[in-house]
Amino acid sequence: MTKIIGLTGGIGSGKTTLAKYFESFGIPVYIADAEARKMMESAVILKAIKNEFGSSVFEINLLNREKLAKIVFEEPERLEKLNAIIHPAVKKHFDQWILQQETAPFIIYEAAILFESGRDKDCDFIITVAAPLELRIQRVIARDKSNRDLVLKRINSQWTDKQRIDKSDFVIHNVSLETAKQEANEILKILKIV
Repeated sequence: MTKIIGLTGGIGSGKTTLAKYFESFGIPVYIADAEARKMMESAVILKAIKNEFGSSVFEINLLNREKLAKIVFEEPERLEKLNAIIHPAVKKHFDQWILQQETAPFIIYEAAILFESGRDKDCDFIITVAAPLELRIQRVIARDKSNRDLVLKRINSQWTDKQRIDKSDFVIHNVSLETAKQEANEILKILKIV
């Protein structure tokens, strides 16, 4: 039976970069955040978002993700409501996706909020990608053309590295990509994937 390796880490930790590294070994990778973004374009999800958040988060019938992000990262209870709309759709999509991976001994399920969403319970092993706070902030500002305050709000809406590490089987310290890949290789050897 296919084993599920949960791969998580806070925003800017580099978990998606490492997911792609794992994928280079032929391990199927499911990136939950990317799938969630795609689902936020479906008519059913957009209607649910409009019902919950109103038309102010839309411009000419298009979802304004920045306006929605501003709301949910300033009001944690609104973030929970958005997650309640998105997460069931992602879970359903993942359940269909994994059926197509039945010949793979392992798959990677990459999600920023693996623990917060309760998806950790579906995983056989969990890897947390950790990085210093300031480095994470700089990565996200560069990647998203965002500002420090918004990045900190997003970081503060997630579990801390310590909370994730305490519940994980493995940790990758992503200060530099080279050392992170070395740590990833060691994990792959322990799991007998390479």
